[in-house]
Amino acid sequence: MEMVKYTPFFLLCIILIVSLVVGMLTRRQDSGGYGIQVRSIGHASIGAAIASNWMSAASFLGIAGVFFLNGYFAFAYILGWTGGYVLLLVLMGSQLRRFGKYTAPDFVEARYESPVARVFSAVITIVISVIYCVAQYKGLGLIFAWMFGIDYTQALVFGILITLVYLLIAGALRAARNQQVHYLILILSFVIPLMLIAKKLGYNWLVPQFSYGSALKDLPAQISNDYLFPWTFGSPYEWIALCFTLMVGTAGLPHVLSRFYTVPNNRDARWGVVWGLFFIGLLYWSAPAFGAFAQNWLVRSGTVLDPEAARAIADIIVIKVAEWVGLNEIFVSILAIGGVMAAISTITGLLVSGAGAISYDIYYRLVNPNANERHLLLVAKVSTLLLAGLVLVIAVNPPGLIAQITAVAFALAGNTLFPVFLLGIWWDRTNKYGAIAGMTVGTIVTFAPLLVGHLFPMLRAILPPTSSALIGAPLVILTMIFVSRFTPPPAEHVRRFLVDKVHSP
Repeated sequence: MEMVKYTPFFLLCIILIVSLVVGMLTRRQDSGGYGIQVRSIGHASIGAAIASNWMSAASFLGIAGVFFLNGYFAFAYILGWTGGYVLLLVLMGSQLRRFGKYTAPDFVEARYESPVARVFSAVITIVISVIYCVAQYKGLGLIFAWMFGIDYTQALVFGILITLVYLLIAGALRAARNQQVHYLILILSFVIPLMLIAKKLGYNWLVPQFSYGSALKDLPAQISNDYLFPWTFGSPYEWIALCFTLMVGTAGLPHVLSRFYTVPNNRDARWGVVWGLFFIGLLYWSAPAFGAFAQNWLVRSGTVLDPEAARAIADIIVIKVAEWVGLNEIFVSILAIGGVMAAISTITGLLVSGAGAISYDIYYRLVNPNANERHLLLVAKVSTLLLAGLVLVIAVNPPGLIAQITAVAFALAGNTLFPVFLLGIWWDRTNKYGAIAGMTVGTIVTFAPLLVGHLFPMLRAILPPTSSALIGAPLVILTMIFVSRFTPPPAEHVRRFLVDKVHSP
């Protein structure tokens, strides 16, 4: 058994306590449906909040891991996830803000006037939250296993207990997460150790994002070529499909869409996304350097990892490379804490969102419409525990890398919610029958390669589990158009609302 690393654990406790105190001091009374202030806080602050909302374990740990393994091919993740914000900004940002609903189920019911469509979208939102959480759980398990030198499963349970206790205390103290402070902590804990790693390896450390090219040039020709050649680890079709899926998935992800409802006007929404892209880009600009520096160190030290061993450490390569180059324990701990904080904040948000969908969109709307607020709160708390337990069961044997698991959640969002939002905003003839049919087809397209792909290899090749929206999203859009054309149109007042309110200058 490895030695217990007390330094990162003590620092983590301090950071969590500070986070609670800051949350209590900055909690706001005039909040919207997500506990987010509905007034202007400045474009840069909105962008930092967007970036904070986005920086999960997939961003903090997963991206560097896929770069370590797959080199150039991993750029599909960065282009897809950042390009999705541009797509959202151009196609739906202002219109969603004008529509004025806080959640995906709220939008679906208001636009399509269908309780069935609302419940369907709520179930999809819950499934997206579960898949997304599995990736975060894996990150927690790996870091706590490294921190305490214990088995992954034990570390996973310990990490979830810490998350639930933090969520319970934050709820009891009414401590909201200060997203600007949270972003600052995460980006500094990511970039400062990277600068020191570059310095240890003898490269330009003031702007290490520019120096990892030199680190790659110093690799042996064969390794360097494999790392830099676009199609070493996948075909052009797989790269394009992954990039497209992550783009439309980002534009359809419920907690991303919510940012447009909780700013006071369209100008703030647009500029908030621009600043958000800048702040997210700082992290994504840095992530490839961790993978490149790790490869550089392996060559210098003469260490050879077989594919299985490399894959086993890929998701915590940011921590491993810091250890390998001999970084001070404090800075290695800071990296680990950043990964934990990114995972915990994302998990708590997803669990609350999923539990809210269960308690309100399903229980209240379908099972017990007479339930009072206290009853709904109890259902939400029980749902939180049940969702946490379900994700724990799946995460014990995670089905892929952190970034890959997260990509499946984006595929589901891109195959279902994105077309429903896109046509719901831009084509007033889209009706509830088309929306329900589209979400059905999108769900089948997402999960068919996962469930029966081993029986039909061609299906998995055409619809990769992480990249199915290249075919799925257009297919769902065509399905929605076809079904809507041959069924009754939506109510006239809905169509007038789209013209007069949503698309008004």
